Amino acid sequence: MNARPFFPSTEQSSSMESTESKISFRGVRKRYDTNLVLDRVDLELKENSFTCLLGPSGCGKSTLLNIVAGLAMPTEGEVYVDGKAVNGPNADRGVVFQEYALFPWLTSLDNVAFGPALKGWPKAKRQEIATKYLSLVGLSGHENKYPGSLSGGMKQRVAIARALANNPSVLLMDEPFGALDAQTRETLQEELLGIWNRERKTLIFVTHSISEAIFLADRVVVMRTKPGGLREVIDIDLPHPRERTNLEFVRLEYHIKQLLRDEVKKLGVI
Repeated sequence: MNARPFFPSTEQSSSMESTESKISFRGVRKRYDTNLVLDRVDLELKENSFTCLLGPSGCGKSTLLNIVAGLAMPTEGEVYVDGKAVNGPNADRGVVFQEYALFPWLTSLDNVAFGPALKGWPKAKRQEIATKYLSLVGLSGHENKYPGSLSGGMKQRVAIARALANNPSVLLMDEPFGALDAQTRETLQEELLGIWNRERKTLIFVTHSISEAIFLADRVVVMRTKPGGLREVIDIDLPHPRERTNLEFVRLEYHIKQLLRDEVKKLGVI
């Protein structure tokens, strides 16, 4: 059960065919004016993999996720999904944000059915799909409730169901559990793993929590700062369900904590 550090090779990445991976990052750089936010990200992610992006605030985690989503474009380099360059948003890439982003005037059912409705699917079909995914996230019986009457955890379940209703092959999650209490967060972590196992999506998950990353992912990407990029990529070879008190789990936590501590020092915070 050892973690296998993986250091991306620029030469190796550039020689690989895009189609060998579900998602390929090729020399991705991102600038905002004169600020270099991401510097040459080369990374290959397999189909049905679960990857966590982990790092200090300002290291470019959300920027990298937004580039995969097509919500931001790289200044240099390319991102490929299924061998095709990402040039903008696509229904094949579902996104879940920390803020839920639900329509307050729509019920849970109608929020989840929104994507299928945009596709012009018949009402009965989209309601069937919405009911299915609300059941998948444990919200059967809450179909007719509005977001204002739901708890934070329930809102995030609706947001996940809405993303899944479009049947994307890639699910992108930007700190989706960050605003939740500890108990709800751990419950949703376990539920997300169940959904991932059943739905077999390629999942990229942004988090600040080391424990959350190790608990969820089969690969943790530790990002560096000044400029943002890849510090170390660690394959997590621990069977599910994972125990946070497991010695290998604790060892990984300590190792990643030291990596992040070094990066935080660069920011002058400690």
